[in-house]
Amino acid sequence: MTNHRAIALVFATHGAVAGSLSTRIPWLQDHFALTPGMLGLVLLCQPIGAFIGMPMASHLAYRIGGRRATRILIALWCVLVLAPVMAPGPGWLFGAFLLLGAAAGTSDVVMNAHAVVLERKLGRSIIAGLHGLWSVGSLAAGGLGVLAAHLGIDARLHLAAVAVLLLGLSTFAGRGLLADEPAAAGEPAPRRFALPTRAIAAIGLVGFCGTFAEGASANWAAVYVTQVAAAAPAAAAATYTVFMLFMAGTRLLGDRIVGRFGAVGVVRVGGVVAAVGGVLVVAGRTTWVCAAGFALIGIGVAVSAPLAYAAAGRTGSSPGEGVAGVTTITYLSSLIAPAVIGGAADVLSYPAAFALIIVVVLLMGVLAGALRPRPAPVVPEPCPS
Repeated sequence: MTNHRAIALVFATHGAVAGSLSTRIPWLQDHFALTPGMLGLVLLCQPIGAFIGMPMASHLAYRIGGRRATRILIALWCVLVLAPVMAPGPGWLFGAFLLLGAAAGTSDVVMNAHAVVLERKLGRSIIAGLHGLWSVGSLAAGGLGVLAAHLGIDARLHLAAVAVLLLGLSTFAGRGLLADEPAAAGEPAPRRFALPTRAIAAIGLVGFCGTFAEGASANWAAVYVTQVAAAAPAAAAATYTVFMLFMAGTRLLGDRIVGRFGAVGVVRVGGVVAAVGGVLVVAGRTTWVCAAGFALIGIGVAVSAPLAYAAAGRTGSSPGEGVAGVTTITYLSSLIAPAVIGGAADVLSYPAAFALIIVVVLLMGVLAGALRPRPAPVVPEPCPS
């Protein structure tokens, strides 16, 4: 197995874990008799766990090697998908989702850092396609999860089978990952808890804008067409699926597009495409016009976050530290976007709330210059003894 195929399988596996768990959240709510408010607090523990773990991921990779860290953390992520459904009581869910979030966030950082290192070796963009495979893994596993729920299969049995299968795939993929190169003489160790530098924060803002539009659309697309276009439940679900499919498809083709036009140009054009999609969503009053708008938003923002990870990996003192900084920012964006859109829709209206996405994606295009390649940092040579 080539290094590229190995890391591609890691990304698909990571997405499959996320997709599998998301389909069994209703089972968790019913099994533990959680109120909507309690469920919201439980689910909030996952991003909190990620925020705690992600800034420490680059130091861990430095200590034990990026290849080994990726193998261990992706395996942990596969196993911990069982933690929530195996919890002995509702109170245990908080700890389960904290651990789950930490595993998700740290594995996300190290596998993206590994992808950046492999990009350098190959001399071409691969990270957009890898994120496309993450989306494919998530969609495929989510579909199987829906089928399992429809057939009445207990979530513990379903996720146990998922954990075993994906653990096997991740172990197989780990054998083909790129071997670590010896650290350069005088290269400093990453900080134990790496917060974003100013340069990383500038790149992170691009990812923040793209992830904001992505998170808002993914969480609210079905609700939006139901409330604004009076869509039937099937059509509302189809609108979400259209958004996800167009975003995944664009990511799979993204590396070729980036290789031809460059990261900055692609993100700038993507901002315009997403803004046009936002206009269709805001102005449209039929399901299919809105669905077309969400498709354009998906196309426009698809590669912004992956390209931000790649740029950060080239800019930071180490790939892991740079990716950790941007990932922290994009996780924050995905956390607040649904709440911001929901609050704006409650105070104003759904179209007015989604007008905010138009502003955000246009800002993404304006800030795209931060993704421009920078000269590699000069590592000082050690003084002769």
